[in-house]
Amino acid sequence: MTTMKLYDLDLSGNCYKVRLLLAMLGLEHERVRTDTRAGETLTPAFKRLNPRGQIPVLVDGETVIWDSMAILVYLVRRYGDEHWLPNDPLGEARVMQWLAVSENELLYGLARARVTVLFNRPFDLAQCHRDAQPGLEAMEQRLEAHPWLAADHLTIADIACYPYVSLADEGHFSLAPYPAVQAWLKRLEAQAGWVPMVA
Repeated sequence: MTTMKLYDLDLSGNCYKVRLLLAMLGLEHERVRTDTRAGETLTPAFKRLNPRGQIPVLVDGETVIWDSMAILVYLVRRYGDEHWLPNDPLGEARVMQWLAVSENELLYGLARARVTVLFNRPFDLAQCHRDAQPGLEAMEQRLEAHPWLAADHLTIADIACYPYVSLADEGHFSLAPYPAVQAWLKRLEAQAGWVPMVA
């Protein structure tokens, strides 16, 4: 069997989502570390894999999937089971709601705050923090009454939202006002197959 390849970068939260799911699904894969800062995603060879010039990219035999959300969906539909992404319309929609949060408030808020602090990217840190708050407030409201974001069990909604929330302090964003979110982080980290961002 051909081993899957994941083109990724250690410090990328979007790549970490995919590595985390691969680990939880017990799927062997080869990591191809790809340095965006060195322009490795802009080469003609890489752009044949992803014309957007971004990581992560998953290569599974003849199949090439780019974008972390698309990769999560592909992996659970192909190798997981329905509990990761329900097949019924309501269950699937509830997961998709949180995938949207991961790609909006958490990305434009927490992820941008992190790259502002760590990599001197030219974003307004205070605005990033403001952008993150509605997403964290929605998570807190949900998690006060439920153990997981989209269902009564772990789904890819949790996997998608986890990395940048777990890294919030690196963007100088405090999770102190969100105790239910903090408890959720600990629950996820106690799951079988959980791996840290950088091993």
